[in-house]
Amino acid sequence: MDTQFKRVALIGKIGSEHIGLTLPKLYQHLQSRGLEVVVEQSSARFIDGTPLVFPLEDLGRHCDLAIVIGGDGTLLTAARLLASHNIPLIGVNLGRLGFLVDISPQVAIASVDEILEGRFREGQRQLLEAKIIRDGEIIAEQTAVNEVVIHSWNSTSLIEIVTYIDGIFLNCQRSDGLIVSTPTGSTAYALSGGGPILYPTLKAIELVPINPHSLTNRPIVISDDSVVEIIFRKSKDFRARLACDNVSIPDIEIGDRISIGKAAHPFRILHPLNHDFFEILREKLNWSGGNTL
Repeated sequence: MDTQFKRVALIGKIGSEHIGLTLPKLYQHLQSRGLEVVVEQSSARFIDGTPLVFPLEDLGRHCDLAIVIGGDGTLLTAARLLASHNIPLIGVNLGRLGFLVDISPQVAIASVDEILEGRFREGQRQLLEAKIIRDGEIIAEQTAVNEVVIHSWNSTSLIEIVTYIDGIFLNCQRSDGLIVSTPTGSTAYALSGGGPILYPTLKAIELVPINPHSLTNRPIVISDDSVVEIIFRKSKDFRARLACDNVSIPDIEIGDRISIGKAAHPFRILHPLNHDFFEILREKLNWSGGNTL
């Protein structure tokens, strides 16, 4: 069967030797199907011959599908860079089952074939965009697939965070920080902070305080169309930092304003037809399977 995808990119986990078995097999198989295959630059050393190679930041202009071989972190990085190009992603995991990279190497070729032949489930996952505004100017901005985290750099001092939702005052909290998470990120840092698990396609954002001084300060879920604005109350020992997934932005100053909202482009992820989010939850979180009806 003809596939809607003609040029496929392969992206391996940087520094991992474990992709040495899976990536070459996928490369050869895709070529045997008559597809043009491009390889992310750092992964090219695992391919014999002279594959067509591009750096990760340029791949979006040279493919119409990307297969990520690694872990959820590798897919997060690829998603941030490829979302604006509308490139769908497939995740092949190299270790434990991931929330995003859900295809095992043992069935990678069969699952990829299924997807190439049009038998897949597609999900669109919203990203967040964070901006740091200083003296009326944007001095830094970054996108996040999982979460935007504002946290204290001083382990012995809390920071005072004042939060507004769409310009309306929400609260002022003394805490170690605040997690602003997508539904995708609700099973990551936000979960360890006591936040709820959100179904991945929900149009929502959750705010989870990190070790709040007030025990009544609880997580809250809002619309993904909302804009979260954060300012800080003055503190003698104020030191704070902002991170988008695994990307840190330089130190925040006490007078800065942080704006967090839905990014312009979601990222697309393709799963085999037998993909089951609840099964992944049961396995990852060691929930009892129980008896099915």
